[in-house]
Amino acid sequence: MLLLAGLSTTGCSGRSRRAPSGLVPTQQQQPSLSGDGSRLAVIADQRGRPTVQLRDLKSGQLLQLRHFSRHQPHSSPSLSWNARYLAAVIQRGSRKLVLIEDRLTGRAHPLRLPAGQDPVNLSLAPDGRELAVQTATQGRWQVVVFNLSDLLEPDRPGGRRVTTTTQEP
Repeated sequence: MLLLAGLSTTGCSGRSRRAPSGLVPTQQQQPSLSGDGSRLAVIADQRGRPTVQLRDLKSGQLLQLRHFSRHQPHSSPSLSWNARYLAAVIQRGSRKLVLIEDRLTGRAHPLRLPAGQDPVNLSLAPDGRELAVQTATQGRWQVVVFNLSDLLEPDRPGGRRVTTTTQEP
């Protein structure tokens, strides 16, 4: 107990830095860090709509996302190990959906949930082969785990790093 009290008063001894946000400071929420620590996904306000953004932490550059330029609001981003896969909750019309972008192939993988289940939060496994989705159904919460091994290749440590073009913030 004494050790815990000491830790809570001294805090973490690791270094910290503010995540890059471009030229104009923006509100950043719901951070997701890739397993290798090279990429950061956040939800940022873009023209009044919550939009997922992906940054390279070394250069600070905003990275291009092909399939997240619309269907806002976005929420609950989650990255695989090398940030090959980015999963997030999107809204298409009045319905919320889960969308996974494969940044290596450029493909989008919308995930269909059973009727009446709306995704709220999600967590992508580091290798991208499973996805846990918290859903809301008539005021009840539950978590459903989807096996994506037939849909996605594994994104493992030491795997191919996805390089994409950057865009100005």
